Amino acid sequence: MKVISTGSKFDIYPDDLKSYDKLPADYYVVRFVEKQGFFLEKYSEFKITDTKIYGIHTQKADKVLDSFAVFKRSLGVILSGDKGIGKSLFSRLLGVKAIEKDIPVIIVDAYKEGIGAFLDSIQQEIMVLFDEFDKTFSEKEHGAEAQNSLLSLFDGVASGKKLFVITCNELRGLNDFLVNRPGRFHYHFRFDYPNEEDIRKYLRDAIRIDASSEVDKVVDFSKRVALNYDCLRAIAFEINNGLEFSEAIKDLNIVNIEREKFQLLVLFKDGSTLINKKVSMDSFSKETEEFSLYEVGGGYAGSISFCPCDIKYNAGTRELYLEDEDVVLGYDDYDLDYDESKKKVDGLRNRGVKKIVINRVNENRLHYAV
Repeated sequence: MKVISTGSKFDIYPDDLKSYDKLPADYYVVRFVEKQGFFLEKYSEFKITDTKIYGIHTQKADKVLDSFAVFKRSLGVILSGDKGIGKSLFSRLLGVKAIEKDIPVIIVDAYKEGIGAFLDSIQQEIMVLFDEFDKTFSEKEHGAEAQNSLLSLFDGVASGKKLFVITCNELRGLNDFLVNRPGRFHYHFRFDYPNEEDIRKYLRDAIRIDASSEVDKVVDFSKRVALNYDCLRAIAFEINNGLEFSEAIKDLNIVNIEREKFQLLVLFKDGSTLINKKVSMDSFSKETEEFSLYEVGGGYAGSISFCPCDIKYNAGTRELYLEDEDVVLGYDDYDLDYDESKKKVDGLRNRGVKKIVINRVNENRLHYAV
């Protein structure tokens, strides 16, 4: 047996009791038990399952740890963006690299009053990962104090400086004292949906060579519907099982639960252009919809009507587009050129439509995308 004394109190422990001068470099999760309080438990699920890391995750992880090494105080990093687009992978990669530098990683996956003081009591360099912070420390569920109680921890200095990493799906779920506060959170990496190049790279690595013709079909689809890496992983699995993408997508849990945002660009033969920077639509809908058009400078210029299901994809130019015959221009409500002598009004149709280009808009993008 082992006997440990604290003041006049003596506690009996089994022979496997070990004592350390500092927390060993490993993965831990914070736990809480009534009458015992907070403690750390080894965390075995912190692994990178992807065999290949895409994008610039590695460079950014190195940047964070290099900065942490020279900082004289704690360093904070916010990882924001929708589900399935790389936040967890990045945080795990960062954790793996932290362990390599002898920095323990502590995961916080639940809120409990007093957790900030417990973390602050660990007087050594550690990485603390708050997973889905906007949910686990939700002000709606726990009140403003849940996040406010951590502000002094995030401002911590001295020998126990810490690397704080927050993942969140919704920035509006973060306290105003966290966002736009580089003194507390020096970095904010906004994770975006994979672009066409990313999708091609991923699928070429993930699917069978004899199914490579399906890649263009997935890219075509991604022009209309945002696909995260979870979606791409599921699509690759079905294709590798022998299904064509057009069949696989019918049964996969990939659906339009909300309308996507698009930019409309109408190019005329006379060289002029009309736009609508952000329209909301289901690009597969069979119902005709009408959208307003504006001059590049912002003035209202008329309207355009079309059936979204008529939208086509040009693999050569990598554009979603509509033919002239697919649309109806509302040109009667806009005086394009008023000839005072001839008293004549030429409508939009007289310009001659050259091309209508449609681009999906990711409105969540902030200053920078990983």
